[in-house]
Amino acid sequence: MFYSGISDEAGPTIDIQIKAHRELGWRHLELRLIDGKNITAIPDEAFDAVYDAVTSAGMKVSCFGSAIANWARPITCDAAIDLDDLKRAIPRMHRFGTPFIRVMSYPNDPKQPLPENEWRKEAIQRMKVLAKMAEDGGVILAHENCSGWGGLSAENNNILLGEVNSPALKVVFDTGNPVTYGQDAWEYYLKVYEHIVYVHIKDAKKVNGEDVYTYCGEGDGYVKEILTDLLGKGYDGGISIEPHLAAVIHTGKQADNAAQLYASYTEYGCRLMKIVEGTKVTQTL
Repeated sequence: MFYSGISDEAGPTIDIQIKAHRELGWRHLELRLIDGKNITAIPDEAFDAVYDAVTSAGMKVSCFGSAIANWARPITCDAAIDLDDLKRAIPRMHRFGTPFIRVMSYPNDPKQPLPENEWRKEAIQRMKVLAKMAEDGGVILAHENCSGWGGLSAENNNILLGEVNSPALKVVFDTGNPVTYGQDAWEYYLKVYEHIVYVHIKDAKKVNGEDVYTYCGEGDGYVKEILTDLLGKGYDGGISIEPHLAAVIHTGKQADNAAQLYASYTEYGCRLMKIVEGTKVTQTL
């Protein structure tokens, strides 16, 4: 088992992101945004600079946090956008030796919603094409239980994996997302855990109907229980933080200041390590 984190939640630049992970004593980063642009979309010269910075620091990249099929790309969007993203991402993942790229499975279009059966059919078909490209490219799509048809429920998640039927489509389980989507995190986890290859740690609770993100273990995401169960069953992959405390990318919430963003991130990481240590499961960092 190893720790990682969606590092732009510590700060926008790769130098700040590396600094935060070094302070935590972590060897891995999950790259999503570099100076506000996704790691799959930045120009080649900018990617080269990120690669040099990360490798010079003796660090590795556990996952690419892509925008493929995410909350900003409804089922009616041009499918070529995601294919182009994945095509650019695969050689970049190979350079880092990164096995996973986070994806979702297309939210319905709020302006022109498809009937549920059409949404399901199109989401599955698009994921089949992406999974074939990933399989041919030697990488794995880590489907997050978030925005998209496959994230609506654990049942939908398992239908999606079954219909796509590819070794290149697995699950990244996010502990906090079920709370914000009105689901039970523990029940969701139990139904998908056999497909989990990567974990996002987030926590939240509902307060007067609104989502309130908390430090891990302080919300309703069953963080302690899920980690205890998962590690006890022999999970030895990445555990990656996505605090959402000072900033929340999908809502546009920005941190009040850089110091607040950085401090909340490193504190979150420290609290996660205490939770894992409390599971009494030996880990290899």
